[in-house]
Amino acid sequence: MARLEHLNITVSDPAATARMLGDRFGWQIRWEGASIYGGRSIHVGEADTYLAIYSGRPDTELTPVEDSYSRRGGLNHIGIVVDDLDATEAAVKARGYEPHAHADYEPGRRFYFDEENGIEIEVVCYA
Repeated sequence: MARLEHLNITVSDPAATARMLGDRFGWQIRWEGASIYGGRSIHVGEADTYLAIYSGRPDTELTPVEDSYSRRGGLNHIGIVVDDLDATEAAVKARGYEPHAHADYEPGRRFYFDEENGIEIEVVCYA
């Protein structure tokens, strides 16, 4: 048996992204510190799963290159399951994000929003 433990994404400001995710989804910072290539990482999530929020050295510009640790938003989207889709959408809107691509489908409901680094977040509810 296998399970997903974490995703690692590169952003411009790990602390701001970790705060946004904690505020929206009630996640906690599990760890933070120095990371690969002189960067900084913050692990935000729950006991068994998390997102590793990474940024390189402050003096390097994030640009699309072959090295994924230097490429901002190098993934399609992050899917997050919530218990109350309507309350989560209200919280997302209150923070100034614009929900889009709403859908009711088998087996649930969902919407998406784009955060500051161009990373699309899918929010889904199966209740």
